[in-house]
Amino acid sequence: MGCLVLQDGSVLRGRPFGAVGAVAAGEVVFQTGMVGYPEALTDPSYKAQILVLTYPLVGNYGVPRDETDPFGLSKWFESSKIHVAALVVGECSETPSHWSASRSLDQWLKEQNVPGLEGVDTRALTKKIREKGTLLGKLVPDGTPEKSFSFEDPNKRHLVQEVSLKTPRVLNPGGSLRITVVDCGLKYNQVRCLCERGAAVTVVPWDHPLDTADFDGLFISNGPGNPQLCQETVSNLRRVLDAPQPKPVFGICLGHQLLSLALGAHTYKMKYGNRGHNQPCLHEDTRRCFITAQNHGFAVEAGSLPPGWVPLFTNANDGSNEGLVHEHKPFFSVQFHPEHRAGPTDLEGLFDVFMESSRDLRSGDGSARTVRQRLRDWLTYDKAPAGGQNVARPRKVLILGSGGLSIGQAGEFDYSGSQAIKALKEENIQTVLINPNIATVQTSKGLADKVYFLPITPEYVTQVIRNERPDGVLLTFGGQTALNCGVELTKAGVLERYHVRVLGTPVTSIEMTEDRKVFVEKMEEIGEHVAPSEAAASLEQAQAAAERLGYPVLVRSAYALGGLGSGFANNREELMALVSQAFTHTSQVLVDKSLKGWKEIEYEVVRDAYNNCVTVCNMENLDPLGIHTGESIVVAPSQTLNDTEYFMLRRTAVKVVQHLGIVGECNIQFALNPESEQYYIIEVNARLSRSSALASKATGYPLAYVAAKLALGIPLPLLRNSVTNSTTANFEPSLDYCVVKIPRWDLSKFLRVSTKIGSSMKSVGEVMAIGRNFEEAFQKALRMVDENCMGFDHTVKPASDVELETPTDKRIFVLAAALRAGYSIERLYELTKIDRWFLHKMKNITDHAVLLESYREEQSTMPPAVLKRAKQLGFSDKQVALAVLSTELAVRKMRRDLKILPVVKQIDTVAAEWPAQTNYLYLTYNSTEHDLAFREPHVMVIGSGVYRIGSSVEFDWCAVGCIQELRKMGFKTIMVNYNPETVSTDYDMCDRLYFDEISFEVVMDIYELENPEGVILSMGGQLPNNIAMALHRQQCRILGTSPEAIDSAENRFKFSRLLDSIGISQPLWKELSDMESAKHFCCKVGYPCVVRPSYVLSGAAMNVAYSDSDLEKFLSNAVAVSKEQPVVISKFIQEAKEIDVDAVACDGVVVAIAISEHVENAGVHSGDATLVTPPQDITPKTLERIKAIVHAIGQELQVTGPFNLQLIAKDDQLKVIECNVRVSRSFPFVSKTLGVDLVALASQVIMGEDVEPVGLMTGTGIVGVKVPQFSFSRLAGADVVLGVEMTSTGEVACFGENRCEAYLKAMLSTGFKIPKKNILLTIGSYKNKSELLPTVRTLESLGYNLYASLGTADFYTEHGIKVMAVDWHFEDADGSEAGARETQRSILDYLAENHFEMVINLSMRNSGGRRLSSFVTKGYRTRRLAVDYSVPLIIDIKCTKLFVEG
Repeated sequence: MGCLVLQDGSVLRGRPFGAVGAVAAGEVVFQTGMVGYPEALTDPSYKAQILVLTYPLVGNYGVPRDETDPFGLSKWFESSKIHVAALVVGECSETPSHWSASRSLDQWLKEQNVPGLEGVDTRALTKKIREKGTLLGKLVPDGTPEKSFSFEDPNKRHLVQEVSLKTPRVLNPGGSLRITVVDCGLKYNQVRCLCERGAAVTVVPWDHPLDTADFDGLFISNGPGNPQLCQETVSNLRRVLDAPQPKPVFGICLGHQLLSLALGAHTYKMKYGNRGHNQPCLHEDTRRCFITAQNHGFAVEAGSLPPGWVPLFTNANDGSNEGLVHEHKPFFSVQFHPEHRAGPTDLEGLFDVFMESSRDLRSGDGSARTVRQRLRDWLTYDKAPAGGQNVARPRKVLILGSGGLSIGQAGEFDYSGSQAIKALKEENIQTVLINPNIATVQTSKGLADKVYFLPITPEYVTQVIRNERPDGVLLTFGGQTALNCGVELTKAGVLERYHVRVLGTPVTSIEMTEDRKVFVEKMEEIGEHVAPSEAAASLEQAQAAAERLGYPVLVRSAYALGGLGSGFANNREELMALVSQAFTHTSQVLVDKSLKGWKEIEYEVVRDAYNNCVTVCNMENLDPLGIHTGESIVVAPSQTLNDTEYFMLRRTAVKVVQHLGIVGECNIQFALNPESEQYYIIEVNARLSRSSALASKATGYPLAYVAAKLALGIPLPLLRNSVTNSTTANFEPSLDYCVVKIPRWDLSKFLRVSTKIGSSMKSVGEVMAIGRNFEEAFQKALRMVDENCMGFDHTVKPASDVELETPTDKRIFVLAAALRAGYSIERLYELTKIDRWFLHKMKNITDHAVLLESYREEQSTMPPAVLKRAKQLGFSDKQVALAVLSTELAVRKMRRDLKILPVVKQIDTVAAEWPAQTNYLYLTYNSTEHDLAFREPHVMVIGSGVYRIGSSVEFDWCAVGCIQELRKMGFKTIMVNYNPETVSTDYDMCDRLYFDEISFEVVMDIYELENPEGVILSMGGQLPNNIAMALHRQQCRILGTSPEAIDSAENRFKFSRLLDSIGISQPLWKELSDMESAKHFCCKVGYPCVVRPSYVLSGAAMNVAYSDSDLEKFLSNAVAVSKEQPVVISKFIQEAKEIDVDAVACDGVVVAIAISEHVENAGVHSGDATLVTPPQDITPKTLERIKAIVHAIGQELQVTGPFNLQLIAKDDQLKVIECNVRVSRSFPFVSKTLGVDLVALASQVIMGEDVEPVGLMTGTGIVGVKVPQFSFSRLAGADVVLGVEMTSTGEVACFGENRCEAYLKAMLSTGFKIPKKNILLTIGSYKNKSELLPTVRTLESLGYNLYASLGTADFYTEHGIKVMAVDWHFEDADGSEAGARETQRSILDYLAENHFEMVINLSMRNSGGRRLSSFVTKGYRTRRLAVDYSVPLIIDIKCTKLFVEG
């Protein structure tokens, strides 16, 4: 071990690396850049300083071998040796991975005899330097007496003399211009910039006499230390400035300070200097802001400039001077590094200005423009909106939402839309929102001024525009739905007719990014390359394109979201299949050359109307190209890019976005060759996307909010960074942590779905985890995705080469098993093409797990260091317990006795360089001190966790509603949630946001730190309820219903017993003990029966069994899902009506009840059913009985807060199916339809306020219909049947005078199209056929052409309805019939040609079970084809009736 001793007496311990045993003393400074350590360490300006890097993971891409460029300068380094006295980092990578690396950072420091220290809490150290200013420090290895050497102040030494060269040196002697460079601590790239522009450069020592006859231009370099020590240089400069024929002079960094001293201005020492890659500098003349790299501790006092001189740039954060220029003489200098290696080079053109003015002066053209004028001309943006910021602001703005949540377009658009509304309201602009998704926060009261729950289709939007007459519209906040609708409205001339201006990115720019051909042309204009690809409009064209590009190729459809209908083709047959299917979604198909195995990198870019442009976040996909970004594990910031690659892609991103003229936010994706610097642009999304929400949460930079402000024409530099409140928003966040995003798939919910993941998106939600190293964040994220997952677990799936090569949703666990089985890193890299750096990190985890298991016999002998290391690698207590065969609580106790506790850190966007005003927090074990104090008690609300099928934006609406209500009541709030797509994880919603796991361990850790007034579990859906008992046993104060009551309702056995004891009827039931008694029970009551486990959400593993064999299969599934909880079997009642009741109670007394009824028959999960409220078909007598049941159960469970009941009614009998003591999916729907906010009511009750009882809510005369939104078209092979387990991904709701009107609007909102003429019917059982008879008659009278399968056709023809029969033709016909059949067209052909505009398909067993037969039925084929060819499909009898009535 070793330590860093600071002047103020504090000591930081760490592990030495590099030159172990060497001592070092100097000034301690911090640098916030995230890449570029080889360049920084060789920068002479750091001479005699101990450098602290704020980004915790350093050395990931190793150190390259020293190569020279054509000018004889080192290609990768900035000088000939390392200049820093010592290096202090969070973690130094032992296993770097990069094509250019020749050794590790550790080896390089050893070679150069420079000591390093790792394992230090660099964030705490940075905060200390920020508060106290730069401190002197010394690095002391253990065993060296600390007093044996003293502190050393480098600013008293003449450092420039130490680093400057001794004799002049000439470079590029054949150059056309003679430039003299004064070396005060030169960086090679400064000379390179001059040589590349055609200069013959003479580098001279710092005190070399200067004669204006020797050169055409003079350049003064950067350097270390105090400028006032270089008096010789200053007096030499003064002579040059006073010369009668002045030659151009250009200074950088120290050169800028020396120039200012030469003209008589003053310099001063800054508190802690500016060192990093994201310093924003405002150009005084044009007010544009540029991002610059800096490294200096002294600055110039702008107020002391003599007449004739003016400031050129000013720092937009601290207001310090960043450059000066003479009003007419060719002298100028800048404080930042326009050429900085390690950093952005947006202003490298300063060298061009310097060279041009030298050239003009030499050719005797003295009358040319002044340097100041040249700079102004170069930096002025001529396309800026005329009239600047005084452009007429819109009065009223229309915002298009995204409609129902579906795969590829989920909760992130709720977050971006609500941010946009918030931004517009701050500017006092009226907002009108169209969004049929009732469950979202943006459609709540108190956000938009007006909300229309209407389909986002051109017809309806036109009506709203006609009524509201807005003068602006925002298209980029509602995903692809809103974008496509906006483009159609523009083309149809509607916006023009009503004088509505598109705010933000113009529609022409949107079309450039969406139309592939135009996009490729636009990129070629600026010399950038797009992955080789061709657009095809027919099958023949697509084949020809594939032949030209060479297989394998990627096929995608244009204008599609989330890679819909895309895939890889390795030969002609695969291509045919993909292309013919893609043409059903679109008119244009793109064929791309496959770049499988390349790295995929993504940048989020923000640009305003004045051409200020910043990249907010760069992300790297852990999975290589070929897997859709929404399906990949994503890491931010990128871990394996070196400085050159990072800034090469950043420069391209800025260039592209400026060229396309995007205003607001967009993201750009690159493919990067892992073996070189070759890259292609994959695509640009000119809207907020899923990754924008992720980037906002990962960096703390609110992209949607900023984008909305920029759309109004506000310049970016005028906006504030909302985290620090003191700095500008025109900056690029620097992170001092690592973020990992992992998607969640719910493929197990679907029958026969393919588990392969690829270029089309199938995930339904995602999580984001934050840690101070990759392993910690990675294991956290894996546990967040599924609460039953044990981190990086090698027992989930066995290792297999096939699964490693073709990615599935479980590939990451196959990797764990493979590492455990001893696969080498090289072998895994060949199979998966996941960068070796990540594979090494994963190996660290499996190796440590093996080490933990070696302590199984004697847990007490486990050294504290091993447990601490496990926590630092992200192991949970449960994982440790599993490895050493102990229990979670035992490990927890041991850990607390050893004082191994998590530390709370803040996310502040600036790596601790500025104090943060918000509390956006995470927990980590890779640190030593908290970032904030815990003084006053708050109320803790647990959020809903990851979106999955069954727990989606509805629960987020409830959690946000609860927080807002608590704040109104005057409580301070804490939110715990880890879903980046939500509004609840927006850091200005609550007083403290913990972006961390929702598990017993973490919630308990936060509870012990914060000691809140209590915890509210009932607002986050199922996840918080699952940990209720565990928290309760640890004496946690749970607010609302007691955990025992929650348990009585969740535990199926206890609940069924409870109902019997208070005499409420329910279907016959029995607790499962063994197989035989289960079968016996089922025979007694008669099949079908329902199998239901406890504590599950959305009916996971619930199934309807029709026979003994079904039963056996389902029971094994159910037992696997609820290991410690009972499984209950009950009789399944067919053809009954299902009723949903949402209620709020106070100490068992019910204060509000809302009732909604299902359109479908019972047996369809309530999340998948079509709901109607207020109910239309329930008699007053039944209503009274429902109220009585609700009161009885509320009283028995002593509910305080929200709860929900499901009942079934058949032949005037009511039976209770289940009760959840938490909010349900229908809470937002009934609250908004009936006009009473149940969540606000529940929050008041929970906090003990007195409330007026509302009773049965009847509403205001409108009828609301809620329709589920399915995403079957995304899930190849999934059968489109509804059952007791939930399969929808979202929902929409619309209102109307009666339910038919509302239902039709809602169906349109899910993307349903109303048929024009042809309808296909295939109906199973006789009963259904006859029940639908009147409906089919109505269809005929409406003038539709009806087609039907043979049996169905016969039935309806008998009843005198004209129906054309079509055959299935799935099986190859026998030869005998072949002749007869050729004349008839088959269903398949009709579907493939989009002949039908609607399919009505009712299966035989319309009763909720899953068919177990593995053979493919005709019905399944029809349903699947309808989905694959995007034909509207209805599969429920009751829905069919309602639809036709409409």
